[in-house]
Amino acid sequence: MQQVLNEARACKFCEKHLPLGAKPIVEATKKSKIVLISQAPGRIVHESGIAWNDQSGKKLREWLGVDETTFYNTNNFAILPMGFCYPGKAKTGDAPPRKECAPMWHDTILSELKNVELTILIGAYAANYYLPGKLNLTEKVSSYQDFLPDYWCLPHPSPVNRFWRSKNPWFEEEVVPKLQTRIHKIIG
Repeated sequence: MQQVLNEARACKFCEKHLPLGAKPIVEATKKSKIVLISQAPGRIVHESGIAWNDQSGKKLREWLGVDETTFYNTNNFAILPMGFCYPGKAKTGDAPPRKECAPMWHDTILSELKNVELTILIGAYAANYYLPGKLNLTEKVSSYQDFLPDYWCLPHPSPVNRFWRSKNPWFEEEVVPKLQTRIHKIIG
C-alpha cells in the first residue's frame, strides 16, 4: 500500500497543465474503513499539503459528525480525490479535476483497501464517475439509500454551494443525521 501511495504522490503526469505544479494529495491505509472521493484539492489545500484543510473540510467534518482527529485518522477515512492536484481557478470556484488521475490511480489504490465499508462520493464529478446514469447530483443525494451499502452521495461542501444547500434544506435536516449515524456505526 505504501509503495502505491508513494508512487501516486510522486506523480507528475499532468504537471504541465497545473498552474501551481503537481502536488498530489491522497491518503489511505489498508485499514481505512470509509473512502472519501471528491473532486480535487483547492489552492489552500495545495499550499498546506493537508487534505480538506479549508472551509469545505470544516463543513464536511460537520456533515460527517467527526472531529479533526477522527477525520485525519487514515484508518477511519481514506482520501482519494478525482484529481489529486489543484487544477486552478474557473469562473466560479476551481477548475474541474484533471481527467487523468481517477483512471490512472483509483483502481490500484482501491484494490489495496481491504476494510472499506462505505465510499462517500462528494460532488458531481465523483458521483458521475462512480454512478453514471441519468440522475443528476441532487437526485443521487436524495436517493442515497438506492446506492447503499457501497456508496453515499453528497453535494460538495464548498461555500460556493451554499445556494444549493439553501434550496435543499432536506439534505441537512434529514440526510446528514442518517449519514452521521452510519459513520459512527462504522468507525465506532
